[in-house]
Amino acid sequence: MTKPGQGPLAGLRIVEISGLGPTPFAAMLLADMGADVIRIARPGSGGAEAHVLGLDRDILDRGRDVLELDLKSDMDRATARALIVCADALVEGMRPGVMERLGLGPEDFPENPALVYGRMTGWGQSGPLADRAGHDINYIGLTGALHAMGTPERPAIPLNLLGDFGGGGMYLAFGMLAALIHARATGQGQVVDAAITDGTAHLMAMISGMAQQGAWSDRRGENLLDGTAPFYTTYECADGGHMAVGAIEPKFWTALIEGLELEADALPDRADRANWPRLREILAACFAMRSREDWTAVFEGTDACATPVLTIAEAPQHPHNRARATFVSHDGLEHPAPAPKLSRTPGAIGAGSDRNRLSPAEALARWKA
Repeated sequence: MTKPGQGPLAGLRIVEISGLGPTPFAAMLLADMGADVIRIARPGSGGAEAHVLGLDRDILDRGRDVLELDLKSDMDRATARALIVCADALVEGMRPGVMERLGLGPEDFPENPALVYGRMTGWGQSGPLADRAGHDINYIGLTGALHAMGTPERPAIPLNLLGDFGGGGMYLAFGMLAALIHARATGQGQVVDAAITDGTAHLMAMISGMAQQGAWSDRRGENLLDGTAPFYTTYECADGGHMAVGAIEPKFWTALIEGLELEADALPDRADRANWPRLREILAACFAMRSREDWTAVFEGTDACATPVLTIAEAPQHPHNRARATFVSHDGLEHPAPAPKLSRTPGAIGAGSDRNRLSPAEALARWKA
């Protein structure tokens, strides 16, 4: 745990209006890098995700203190407004128009012209679906991303990593940092309209480009990166565990075949996609003969791009993750460490805690001092 004010974003003051999924994730990213983030939460709710999911605490809430305010109360709304006037930025994930109706919209702070106003929604602030409810699965479904993943029979749901956190929270944080750089150079703030649909579509740039040039099929089960290729997929081992194989390049494929003790000349030509099903059968039969741990040992130190598929519980104990301190113990849980790693001003889990409730006087004094 670090002292407040450390990290590359030290001195940056951000108000977070408590929300779900991508909003607290973006706030966590900024807090991990040293920003002083104060969360405004509904009385009694504390951590938004923890409250909804029935958790004792949520990792997404780390690194910031909580000011509980009822934004329907004139007095509490005045406190929120006074805090935002002192802030460099604000993040919120309400439906379009909610903050405006509270008198806390982007145009309500003329005395803070450099304010960067980050808005996180699924559909965006405009468009036919802007006022509609939705979740990660809906947003990624509308961008073509969900259709591209899975088996020929049905799409595969990538948890809520692709939409909420990849296309949502990370793009909100990136957009806010871009706007903050501009604000510091010009004194002019702006609204960051971060829609999960926009971010997910942007993440699909490479696949979209391939599809438009005939290098990607809209039919699942025919593509290089959708688990169809025998050299880019997973294989079940004798103990029920799995190995992840990413031996795309010929030299990596050669290392894989050597580790499996197969004769390359006796295998069907992998360049012919018609041979992919047979090749998968051959490799599957090999992997099924030994345990995941055995195969991990076989490919250790090679460039076969064959690695074990670890469980969530196993991942923090892997030697590589331990060597890089990819996970850290904090507040009784194993946390993913702040990322990426910076050489001069590394991020760290901040001293703030969602369990620390600030009074209005404490919150205002902290930023007016």
